[in-house]
Amino acid sequence: MRVQNPIIWADFPDPDVIRVGDTFYMVTTTMFVTPGGPILKSKDLCHWEIVSYIFDIIEDNDIYQLKNGKNAYGKGQWATSLKYYQGMYYACFVCNDMHRTYIYYTDDIEKSGWNRYVIEGIYHDMSFLFDNGKPYLIYNCGDVRIAELKDDLSGVKEGGINQLLFSTPSENMRLRCEGCRAYRINGYYYLLFIEWPSDGHGRRRVICYRSKDLLGEYERKILLDDDMGYHNQGIAQGAIIDTPDGKWYSILFQDHGAVGRIPYLLPVSWSNEWPVPGIDGKVPESFDIPFERYEAKPLIISDSFNHDEDKMDLRWQWNHNAERGCWSFVEHPGYLRLRTQSLAKDILSARNTLTQRTAGPKCAFTVELETEGMKAGDYAGLAAFQSNYGIVGVKADDSGSKRIVIAKKDSDVQQRDEEYALLAGECIFLKIAFDFENSRDMAMFYFSKDGIGWTKIGSNLHMLYTLDVFTGYRIGIFYYAEKEIGGYADFRNFRYEAV
Repeated sequence: MRVQNPIIWADFPDPDVIRVGDTFYMVTTTMFVTPGGPILKSKDLCHWEIVSYIFDIIEDNDIYQLKNGKNAYGKGQWATSLKYYQGMYYACFVCNDMHRTYIYYTDDIEKSGWNRYVIEGIYHDMSFLFDNGKPYLIYNCGDVRIAELKDDLSGVKEGGINQLLFSTPSENMRLRCEGCRAYRINGYYYLLFIEWPSDGHGRRRVICYRSKDLLGEYERKILLDDDMGYHNQGIAQGAIIDTPDGKWYSILFQDHGAVGRIPYLLPVSWSNEWPVPGIDGKVPESFDIPFERYEAKPLIISDSFNHDEDKMDLRWQWNHNAERGCWSFVEHPGYLRLRTQSLAKDILSARNTLTQRTAGPKCAFTVELETEGMKAGDYAGLAAFQSNYGIVGVKADDSGSKRIVIAKKDSDVQQRDEEYALLAGECIFLKIAFDFENSRDMAMFYFSKDGIGWTKIGSNLHMLYTLDVFTGYRIGIFYYAEKEIGGYADFRNFRYEAV
């Protein structure tokens, strides 16, 4: 089978990958959207599908409910370590907003909603390491530390190993080593990191430390420093994994503009007992891999919303925790009905925004909106969702009129309505087209009376990947109230098109 990089042109950062038998599982970062901690499955390391989520919600507090001015943007679940050990699956991540480290566990990785332990304190960008029957976390940025866990992984072991392993170089470094992935292979302990120097190529690169003694002296080696010609954005941070027949591969990611951080698959060879990802120091655009293609379900989907029960497909995620009782497929059969029971000033403070990833090089999303239940001051529609967002939809005003509107938020500017057109009737079709090709990073907005002939509205949105939200742009279906709660909006026939 021929592999073409990137293997997924969508936001799947911070990968960790394990193999159980002939099946590979990958975890990635979704930050503040819920459910979170997606588990992806593959048989060929190239084609992946979402099979479960580690958690439905992390916490049910003001931070994750978008209440009292609080939020988890740029925080939440990230850089999760995934391991299989003695018949159990374990996943560990830090929530900086909660100042806690979460260890989740299950005996069925393809079932959502795992059990968990909570450890007070931040074990930043940790990696599990299971060695001689003992579990450890190896963690931190720059000053790399190790902490021994209790046998059941319920917390840090009192009196166990808890110390500095080594310190990584700090001179000429924008970012010292972080994002650890720890392995014991053929008598060596291997610790893989990213670092970001300010000299040399000045981009993120893969670093490896190794030792034959867990607590001993570690050697250091640069494993990969390549950007595949894309704006000096180094391809780095991720996992190495073996196949049942003993071959090795690596999945790493690259910052790729507004679409987010996207994964690449690399062959791994070994030289002098060091792993060597890539081919001749480069990430290959394509290469052959000895697998039959795995027929994975798509990672982004269309959805008619014509469902017999209130059960959301795994590809959908909410912006923060969804408000209970505020969405339904069965209340108006054939539609997704969104209701309001809290006020918001803009889409970033609005609850119950339903999202999926966008994908490169180009894609488009359409939906049909029925506005009969909207109250004065309500907004409903589609969003190009990030910190600098754009929305196209309908706004109901105090006079009872409804207008088609495009609104945007740039950098430090509050949301502003850019263009209006009076809505005739109660139904409208909406569309957002995304163009990530050649770093254009533009979103375009449209409406239609019949879903066939489209009218472009407003100016294009120049999309920017910003760290205050820290995700690639998502498509969002939203409905929120500025003045009065209790209204509703109905959506159907959501369509995704890869262009």
